[in-house]
Amino acid sequence: MLGILVIVGLVLGLFQVAPPLMANLSFQDDLRTIALVDGNATQKTDDEIRNDVLRKVRDHELPIDAKQIVVQRLNSPGIAAVYIAVDYTVPIKLPGYSFDMHFNPDSGNK
Repeated sequence: MLGILVIVGLVLGLFQVAPPLMANLSFQDDLRTIALVDGNATQKTDDEIRNDVLRKVRDHELPIDAKQIVVQRLNSPGIAAVYIAVDYTVPIKLPGYSFDMHFNPDSGNK
């Protein structure tokens, strides 16, 4: 009986933990795409890039606001790139236990 309870608890925990992990992976891919596209569009401001990221935040329903989004321009001779980083936490509530999952995805091109 105890074994069944443990297995049920693990399955319930997995259903609480897996969605934020998958959303973070997909969001990180979106950050890379935004950095690649907006890095080549030199006329875009940092606020416009931040708004592009916020659209993806809404798509993934993540608890992120504009202050948590870091946009840096990397300008070298002949190379224009954008680095985007985000830092956020997602609260996980399990029966009898709660914790925060911390994520800090970035565009990876710094």
